[in-house]
Amino acid sequence: MIDKRLLALPGMRRYMGILGILVFVQAVAIIVQARYLSIAIVNLWNLKALNSILVPTIVFAIAFLSRHLLTVAENRVFFPFVEKTSGEMREHLMAKIFKLGPAEIEKQGTGNIVTMALEGIDKVQTYLMLVIIKILDMSITPWLILIYILFLRWEQAIFLFMIFPVIILFMIILGLAAQSKADRQYEGYQRLSNHFVDTLRGLSTLKQLGLSKRYADNVYEVSESYRKETMSTLRIALTSTFALDFFTTLSIAVVAVFLGFDLLDGKVMLLPALTILVLAPEYFLPIRNFANDYHATLNGKNALTAVLEVLNEPEMSQTNVLPDFKWQSTSSLTLKKLNFTYPDADQPALKDVSVTVKGMQKIGIIGASGSGKSTLINLIGGFLAPDADGQVAINGQSLPHLNQTAWQKNFLYIPQNPYLFHATLAQNIAFYVDHATPKEINEAVKRAGLSAWVATLPAGLETMIGEGARSVSGGQAQRIALARAFLDPNRRVLLFDEPTAHLDIETEAALKKDILPVFDNHLVFFATHRLHWISEMDYVLVIDHGRIVEQGTPQELATRNGEYVKLRSEMGAAE
Repeated sequence: MIDKRLLALPGMRRYMGILGILVFVQAVAIIVQARYLSIAIVNLWNLKALNSILVPTIVFAIAFLSRHLLTVAENRVFFPFVEKTSGEMREHLMAKIFKLGPAEIEKQGTGNIVTMALEGIDKVQTYLMLVIIKILDMSITPWLILIYILFLRWEQAIFLFMIFPVIILFMIILGLAAQSKADRQYEGYQRLSNHFVDTLRGLSTLKQLGLSKRYADNVYEVSESYRKETMSTLRIALTSTFALDFFTTLSIAVVAVFLGFDLLDGKVMLLPALTILVLAPEYFLPIRNFANDYHATLNGKNALTAVLEVLNEPEMSQTNVLPDFKWQSTSSLTLKKLNFTYPDADQPALKDVSVTVKGMQKIGIIGASGSGKSTLINLIGGFLAPDADGQVAINGQSLPHLNQTAWQKNFLYIPQNPYLFHATLAQNIAFYVDHATPKEINEAVKRAGLSAWVATLPAGLETMIGEGARSVSGGQAQRIALARAFLDPNRRVLLFDEPTAHLDIETEAALKKDILPVFDNHLVFFATHRLHWISEMDYVLVIDHGRIVEQGTPQELATRNGEYVKLRSEMGAAE
């Protein structure tokens, strides 16, 4: 149940040692509590003086109070560590996703990434708080109680020792069934998250196409599937809880019956018999507590596994081969016979891609959906590494890939859905510029066409946006990304991955007026399937099934009557 990778977390072994000591002392307090409670009851039974009852009662009260104070202490000691660890895990996850880039988000699904970073880390925090303390409790307390009972009455100790593995075995059998159900439930949750986020993002487009009802039904079907998986998991949980309670209660009853017979036969005194009877429920309590939270820890373990899988994703090496430089009118980028194959894919997504770019140009990348436009943009951005064959070069210097620190300082990536942080509008705009002045930010806002919207905000540029804050429309999000480009004059390379694909025609037309000025004096890669952008390009790459089937100026391609003309005709009909 405990993930071995938890032990590798910084500071975990130290805190487990501290908690182990606290749990040990707590187990001793439980034994003292049971012993002196039994003494007080036996003295009452024997009608002894109140003085003989007072001292055992006081000791019992102290042990009882100590036991519960130690529970509080365990949580108070461990919670700051858990909170810090889960917070750092969230930061590392976001940093890792940022390094891996949009290719990782595309692979995992936007909804899944958001769920993982928010609710997933919360589940990991719950998992850490529950599983470590309860595992230690289950590993220490029953065995100390068993050793003490062994000195009182070896027959009952042997019985309790033999029944414990039987209960554990039964828990394992039900646990495996629960694990399978919980895995399917978590997969359903991820699928629901992705469906919901994708549908929400494309809602305006779906409405225009008259498909909103169909996709609403699709979200309903996915959520209904998730509900059924959840109910199925709960049935297993309730069954396992009932079975565990039944077996432990039956075991305690067996101990009580045999102790009763031995009392009648005079084989055992009342004090040890009563002490054993009081300790028997305490013997099973750690495993019952663990079972009660088992399914919550299953969800946390699944979330932890998902997070660690992302954190353990291999990163590209050799990221500092390219020395610092600034893209200028004399700079060049060469891709020669590049191939790229996604993991577990049968066919390469890009094949024999060759293109040479010099200076400041506007390069359009067009093709049907799934032709490889986004993959090429991700390859140019260094978010993906090409296969071993092929050549990549900047200013004539051969590179293993474009995930170069110096190259990434030169470009700005604008996807379909720019990421907005939970921060002020000004901080979001100044994301790439550490020391932007208010004047520079206001100028960028004006050039990006955001001034009218900002004027309507009560706090202006200090308005909080992003996760859990003020909602932002798709057009406004793109303008914020555009303002980032206007704010940083040092980034002379712009990568646009279908930035207007999910916008309606009116919003796109208004946004286009503000996007076109930023193209000036920049190298622009613009992947799109919208026809009206092509006429703004200096050079066009036509991609089909991962291959660049044609390239040239729009005028040159128009005279060839090839794939470009055919695609323009299809795109025109679609629009």
